[in-house]
Amino acid sequence: MERWLRLRAGPLDLAFDPEVGNIRRFTLDGREIFHTAHWVGTPAAEAAGSVIDAHLAGDFLAAPFGTSDLVSDPPHGWSANSRWHPVVRAEDGACAVMKLALEREVMGAKITKELRFCDGHPVLYQRHVIAGGEGGLTFAHHPMFRVSPGDRIAYSPKRAAVSNAPLETAHILAANTRSEDLTRFPGADGGTVDLTRYPRGSGPGETGSGKTGHEDFVTLIEADTGGIGWTAVSRAAAGDIVVVLKDSRVMPVTMLWISNGGRDYAPWDGRHDGVLGIEDGCAAGAEGHRAALGGNAVAREGVVTAFALRAEGRITLRHAIAVLKQPSGWRGVARVHVGVDRLTVEGLGGGSLEVPFDGTYFSV
Repeated sequence: MERWLRLRAGPLDLAFDPEVGNIRRFTLDGREIFHTAHWVGTPAAEAAGSVIDAHLAGDFLAAPFGTSDLVSDPPHGWSANSRWHPVVRAEDGACAVMKLALEREVMGAKITKELRFCDGHPVLYQRHVIAGGEGGLTFAHHPMFRVSPGDRIAYSPKRAAVSNAPLETAHILAANTRSEDLTRFPGADGGTVDLTRYPRGSGPGETGSGKTGHEDFVTLIEADTGGIGWTAVSRAAAGDIVVVLKDSRVMPVTMLWISNGGRDYAPWDGRHDGVLGIEDGCAAGAEGHRAALGGNAVAREGVVTAFALRAEGRITLRHAIAVLKQPSGWRGVARVHVGVDRLTVEGLGGGSLEVPFDGTYFSV
């Protein structure tokens, strides 16, 4: 029996794993857009130590985000570790829709998921509704992409970028610091790191261990928390531009996971490199669940880092991933604009690209 649930529309094809809650594959014209860790589906996955790492691929909703120090849920919550059951799989006019419900509650809240493809749109639309519950909840999307050294990364305007304690000994970003200039984030070696390009490599880890890889995590805080936030990655090897869009009213931060060979233990084995996680959500970066409910480095930038659940309340998370073909001579993204029925991507040095897009999606 097929484990995955499929959603198809024209050249778009999606496979969702209902047992662990992740979008296992997302393809356009048969080409995979998401990253899958090299150990997934092999015996080496048993060394991962968690459900998340054993099935590390695609995108999933983390709620609570990270490892909670307030509740006993597994890392990234039951939303990424337990079963979702399908409610609807149907054609909805010009769109193909899959709706699912998480079987377990998260801090007393019920969570539903909607995945949607629309005819002619090279876009994965994704919506979650979190209803009821009690307490302060953190959450984030977790899409992962394969990138190449030097690939350009562009963003909607940010207030600042903030780092926490390093994930691993081998890292290139300075710990517990901030910068308003994304092209010159303080580096662990005393220099600076350009967050608008995927790193080309690094020197030894901070302890002089001789590692050449690195593992880094940094939180970007949205400047306009009432609009649409976006991250656009121009991928040279894939020949495309991936644009990740979010409703910054409920997801005021974008957390970047730069996994570039900095974990030398199983099943990572130093081979998990060239991976970028674009984690849009509401959290205190890597400080943790408890910190997100009080004072923390991200909250001091003036944004909410946890949403208060209420018995009669509900939170709607709107998120979309668009994929555009990269033209010859493309230098990177300057701006992204969402119109009534179009997504426009403006290039560095001039020129623009357009694709069909549901401009009402973030305003409903």
